[in-house]
Amino acid sequence: MKEILQDKSPEEIAALVKEAGEKSFRAGQVYLGLMQGKKISELPVSPALRAFFLERFEDEPVRILRTLEAKDGTKKYLFALAGGNVIEGVLMKYKYGNTQCISTQVGCRMGCKFCASTLNGLVRNLTAGEILSQALIVNRTEGGTLKDRAVTNLVLMGSGEPFDNYENVVRFLRRVTDAQGIGISARNISLSTCGIVPKMMQFAEEGIPLNLTVSLHAVTDEERARTMPVANAYKIADILNACAHYFDKTGRRYIFEYSLIAGENADEAHAIALAKLLRGRPCHVNLIRLNEVKERTLIAAREQEAQRFLKTLTDRGISATLRRSMGSDIGGACGQLRASYLEENDAPSGG
Repeated sequence: MKEILQDKSPEEIAALVKEAGEKSFRAGQVYLGLMQGKKISELPVSPALRAFFLERFEDEPVRILRTLEAKDGTKKYLFALAGGNVIEGVLMKYKYGNTQCISTQVGCRMGCKFCASTLNGLVRNLTAGEILSQALIVNRTEGGTLKDRAVTNLVLMGSGEPFDNYENVVRFLRRVTDAQGIGISARNISLSTCGIVPKMMQFAEEGIPLNLTVSLHAVTDEERARTMPVANAYKIADILNACAHYFDKTGRRYIFEYSLIAGENADEAHAIALAKLLRGRPCHVNLIRLNEVKERTLIAAREQEAQRFLKTLTDRGISATLRRSMGSDIGGACGQLRASYLEENDAPSGG
């Protein structure tokens, strides 16, 4: 597999252009073209410079292999990587703009029992350029430009645990928020982690004030460990301390995701316990009726039960919302499209 040119910063691209013996202004043309979602073979530069890059770098590191569109307008993309792996992403359309969910790894090794991304384990990390390319290609496909983006918000909630691919994710975040590129504000980006405490503490020092989201899904360590193996390493108290540190450093309130699972964590007693756990903290709770995965046995809480859980939280002063289900008719849950593609094609987990 060749290198990924989208991994390179403007300064690194300038050095490559100089190495190729081209005039310095060509670097700006190359970088602009990449940020517009163009392949190397489409860049508006000399054939010699394109050939120079194509010899060393992938022409199209991420391409759209399949697109599914739901009745509500949600689009799900299956992306093919240059090395043969597949990942997926979702574009959700809201009144305030379009939010793209992107992947940070091929598969995942966290082992959460409600997630399809972990079914075949972790294949490999994505590079910063591969993560970035997901947003660039969807923005272009949806008719967006750098001045009028079709992708206005990003959530790192696709396949993979972002903090398990820390260096590439941080490099991606610096690139995607760069005004020279696609320029998405950190305030319009959410990163979801299952709670890798040391990396949460480290990230608070990076100076990237995005929306930190933690997959909580339980009110005790014992219950959390039943569906999330990471709970055996990091306790809820440690996660809450890391969140408080993030707030102190960034001034940004943090968000807890809580998937409502029938018979597991969705009754009134759990709602009361969650409210007690979070009372007085600068946080928001994002309730989600579980997206059921056919390979798993967990069942989603009923709508009525979800509404009662929400009311119990808000009556006790907890900021909370119940996320509406989007793209359910196209397998909206993370990892489902990739899993079905691998099954259809009788492919190994690597894609």
